[in-house]
Amino acid sequence: MLKQTTQASPPVLKKRISDPRWVQILLIGLMLLFFTGFIFLPLALVFAQAFQKGWSFYLESIREPYAVEAIKLTLLTTAVVVPLNAVFGLSAAWAITKFNFAGKTALKSLLDLPFAVSPVIAGLIFVLLVGSRTPFGSWLGEHGIKIIFSTPGIIIATLFVTFPFVARELIPLMEAQGRDEEEAAVTLGARGWQIFGIITLPNIRLGLLYGMILCSARSIGEFGAVSVVSGHIRGQTNTIPLHVEILYSEYNFTASFAVASLLVFLALLTVVLKSSLEKQFQNNSLEH
Repeated sequence: MLKQTTQASPPVLKKRISDPRWVQILLIGLMLLFFTGFIFLPLALVFAQAFQKGWSFYLESIREPYAVEAIKLTLLTTAVVVPLNAVFGLSAAWAITKFNFAGKTALKSLLDLPFAVSPVIAGLIFVLLVGSRTPFGSWLGEHGIKIIFSTPGIIIATLFVTFPFVARELIPLMEAQGRDEEEAAVTLGARGWQIFGIITLPNIRLGLLYGMILCSARSIGEFGAVSVVSGHIRGQTNTIPLHVEILYSEYNFTASFAVASLLVFLALLTVVLKSSLEKQFQNNSLEH
C-alpha cells in the first residue's frame, strides 16, 4: 500500500514594496518646505510682531476694554453654538444611520451646504431674512427682538456655518458600527434612552468630542458670516477676528497681532486636543 506523503509548501516571502530613497527624500522635503513656508514661518511672524513692543504692551493690548469684550463675545458664541450643534449633529446622524425614510439622501447632501456656500453669502441670507427692513425683521423689532447687528445674529450665523462638523464626524462612525447592538438591546427589552445611554453614546463619544472640537475651532475663528451680521460695533458685536481686522485697518499692527496671537493659542490647543483624541481612536481600534 502506497502511502501518500504531502510536504508543506515553503512560506511565501512577502517582498516589501517601497518607493526609491530619492522619492522619499523628495516628498518629505516638499512637505517640510510647505509646512515651514505656509505654517511655521507665518506663526512665528505673528508672535514676533505681537511681542515687538515688549511684554507690557502685549498685555495691555489684550486687556484693553474692547479686546476683553471681543474675547467674551467669542467665548459666549462658542459656548452656545457648540452644544446646539452637538445636539443637532447627534440627531441628524442618528436619523440618517438608524432609519430609512424618503429624502434621506437629500438630507445627507444638505448637510454639506455650509461648506459649499460662502460664509459671506450665508451672512447676507440672514440679513435678508431677519433684517430690520424685512417684514419678519420689522415684526421682531416691534416686539423688542433684535437679531441683526446684535449677539443673536452672530450666534445664528456661526451656528449655520458650523453645523455640519459634528454630524459629518458621527455619520461614518455610526454607519461602520451598524445597528446590531441596538437591535439586540431592543430584543432584550431595552428602551430608547437606555439604548442610547448604555450602547450608542459610549461607542461614539470620541467621535462626538472630535466633532465638537472642530466646531469650536471654526466658531472661534469665523469671520465672513459674522462680519456681515455684526455691524462691527466696538465693545458690542465685535468678535476676536473682527477686532483684529479693525486694529489692522487702523494701522495698529502690533496690537492687532497681539490679539491675533490669542487665536493662534486657541488653534494650537485645538490641534493638541485633536491629536489626543486621534490617539484614543487608534488605541480603541487596536483593542477591538
